[in-house]
Amino acid sequence: MARNMDFLVCILIMVMDIVAGILGIQAEIAQSKVKHSRVWIFECRDPSYQAFKLGLAAIVLLSLAHIITNLLAGCVLIRSKEEMEGASPNKQLTFASHVLAWIMLGIAFILLISGTSANSKSRKDCGIVHHRVLSIGGVLCFIHGLFAVAYYVSAAAVMREERELHQHGGQANKPNQQSTQA
Repeated sequence: MARNMDFLVCILIMVMDIVAGILGIQAEIAQSKVKHSRVWIFECRDPSYQAFKLGLAAIVLLSLAHIITNLLAGCVLIRSKEEMEGASPNKQLTFASHVLAWIMLGIAFILLISGTSANSKSRKDCGIVHHRVLSIGGVLCFIHGLFAVAYYVSAAAVMREERELHQHGGQANKPNQQSTQA
């Protein structure tokens, strides 16, 4: 039953990140359809309310996917370099994928926020050209989904390993404790 639940959580995380990525790319397409005028490196353009809505939805889905991943995967701690070197491969993968998921979240979030906020204004905006911010943020949502699922799966494996270790460790110590008391 737990493995079925893990599969469903992984599917949920991936679907949310994929939809967030698609919405980010769609926001870029909607933004490119509004009126633009360009002079050298400066560009003036009207905001796109459709791009704003799509970008905002992408931000919400990306955030929810990350929150769900972190809440359901639990926390696997590595406190020192020595502990990292002595950790199991699953624990090392958990640590690496968790760090990379946070990095992807940070970059994608910043890109999606900046692209969405540029479309939130009610008047024409002029400034230095920032093309493809929303679409790059959308692509990073896909990558975030990969790292988030890798984190969730490896964290579940680490939890199973530790549970088995404690079960076998507790049973192995009981006969030794009885023989020392006799």
